[in-house]
Amino acid sequence: MNSIIDTHCHLADPKLYGDLDGVLQRAADAGIDAIVSVGAISSIETDRRTVEIAERHPHIYAAIGVHPHDAKECDADRISALRELAQSKRVVAIGESGLDFHYMHSPAEVQEAALRRHLELASELELPISIHCRNAEERLAAIVREVGMPSRGGVIHCFTGNTDAAREFVTLGFHISFSGIVTFRNAREIQEAAPTVPDDRVMVETDAPYLAPEPYRGKRNEPAYVRRTLEVLAKFRGIDADRLATITSENARRLFRLA
Repeated sequence: MNSIIDTHCHLADPKLYGDLDGVLQRAADAGIDAIVSVGAISSIETDRRTVEIAERHPHIYAAIGVHPHDAKECDADRISALRELAQSKRVVAIGESGLDFHYMHSPAEVQEAALRRHLELASELELPISIHCRNAEERLAAIVREVGMPSRGGVIHCFTGNTDAAREFVTLGFHISFSGIVTFRNAREIQEAAPTVPDDRVMVETDAPYLAPEPYRGKRNEPAYVRRTLEVLAKFRGIDADRLATITSENARRLFRLA
């Protein structure tokens, strides 16, 4: 099968970082051509470590931001630190930011303020934005319309919405990235949305170490497993897996301007 790009994982997460060499070797063995590693979770040190990993490995790129769970930490100093980190040529996106109205680890108004700051920062730095959205599709779309999409566009990572949400996000200018959730038996809405995303907007990811696809569900996820997600996604889209690998890789390279 053609090579694949994992457009969203967390290599600096302790569950992966302690086994980084093994994780990357298994990814290479599985034909994973490039990886976009996302910081964003916990403190700014996660973003710094993510950039360091990308600077050591030519096929790894970094995204930096503040996860909506930690939105209460997204003050002016944190944005300034992200702006400074983004000077690295290995940083290809801002995020993940967004809204999570399922877990509500940060109050809604705090998440919304952080999202606005991330949209503004992505526009300022002329980088695409990576968006986390859970149970907040309508509100997220409204804020994006209000603030404006970054000129470089963005991606709804780990898409968990329905067909209407997918169409709305595509209309706004987003790419849609599918994770291992699309392989779950109870993910009917996501599976129904899968074929509605245009070829030039679809991508795949692992969100490792989280959300391992079937038959690995419940285990630690890692970039090598993105191939399984792509194979299942190809079935729902009625397309050959090799062809979808080419399509998703081309989209990722274009959006993130990967070398």
